Amino acid sequence: MTKPYIFITRKCSEQQVKDLYEIADVEMWPEEEVPCPREILVEKAKKADGLLTMLSDSIDQELLDVATNLKVVANLAVGFDNIDITYAEAKGIVVCHTPDILTDTTADLTFGLLLSTARRLIEAADYVKNNQWKSWGPLLLAGHDVHHKTIGIVGMGKIGQALAKRATGFEMDILYHNRSRNSEAEESLGAKYCSLDELLQASDFVVCLTPLTNDTKELFNRKSFQKMKSTAIFINAGRGAVVNEQDLYEALTHKEIAGAGLDVFTKEPISADHPLVGLPNVLALPHIGSASVETRLSMIELCAANIYAVLTGMEPKTRVKVK
Repeated sequence: MTKPYIFITRKCSEQQVKDLYEIADVEMWPEEEVPCPREILVEKAKKADGLLTMLSDSIDQELLDVATNLKVVANLAVGFDNIDITYAEAKGIVVCHTPDILTDTTADLTFGLLLSTARRLIEAADYVKNNQWKSWGPLLLAGHDVHHKTIGIVGMGKIGQALAKRATGFEMDILYHNRSRNSEAEESLGAKYCSLDELLQASDFVVCLTPLTNDTKELFNRKSFQKMKSTAIFINAGRGAVVNEQDLYEALTHKEIAGAGLDVFTKEPISADHPLVGLPNVLALPHIGSASVETRLSMIELCAANIYAVLTGMEPKTRVKVK
């Protein structure tokens, strides 16, 4: 009897996927930072029973139509906007992701990004490294306080709630906007629900953690930034396409807002000549929200466990639920 075939689209820890070798022939793209080319992914998908994919891999109708043996796609992310979920489900393909496991790690990074942008930490570290520190000045690299300020969280899911918990340690006032009320966040953290416009107008830090949907694409645009305080800082650790980057650039250069900390971009990876990267009041990171060793290894392990479950006739741990 022929073993199932599994293709993994990036180089991952062999230890975390070892159980898959017991039930299938496993092939892994040999590069960690170089994505598997589209044409190769399509060819591998033609014979694959299982795919372990990254957010950068487009699992669209074209690919799903040729993947006649495909039974399961496990995405190494909590998001899954790179996958045509409805079409996959219609073809009987199970789609899995990695929620919960990265919640605290991503919240850590998001608050760290907020704090670093507000207090100009990277800029200050470079100031020393570049031998620019010659004297002390009253306003030398002075940033913005975080404590006792107002944080507005757009997308109060599990990561948003974990971020709000961290904000309580800085005695921040917490506002949030979400598709639905989060009573747990309100009761345990004192978060206050409000409209998006109210949040934009009142917040010192606006943090985007919303997923990318048709409703949230370019949710943050020129009108949004014009409603924010001129002293406000915008943080995005959700999805890049939720922001109109040209509008953000103009808001920053016209001093309509004070700064931005960005872990995600519309098209990734970006290069050093990206317009936003060159601005002194922007801190740009290479999409590392969940990038701790412990969390990334756990994510790989969960993807492997989901594939193993589906290919052995069991229910996967974290199947994407189509709404």
